[in-house]
Amino acid sequence: MSKKVEFVKGLKDVETTDLKARIQEDELRLKKLKFGHAISPLENPMSIRELRKDIARLKTVLTQREQGS
Repeated sequence: MSKKVEFVKGLKDVETTDLKARIQEDELRLKKLKFGHAISPLENPMSIRELRKDIARLKTVLTQREQGS
């Protein structure tokens, strides 16, 4: 299976409050990565893209839960 399918399947058992907390943590980490990248290049600049996509996946799962409830 692809990374995104495994990622989303792993989120089915996570509480909604934990999901919101993880989104906030990841957004903070993304800001720090972007700031660090602006100062000096990152060893792996693709990590910014991957983290951004993970945040989008988390938000998608959260939105689906809110609409389904």
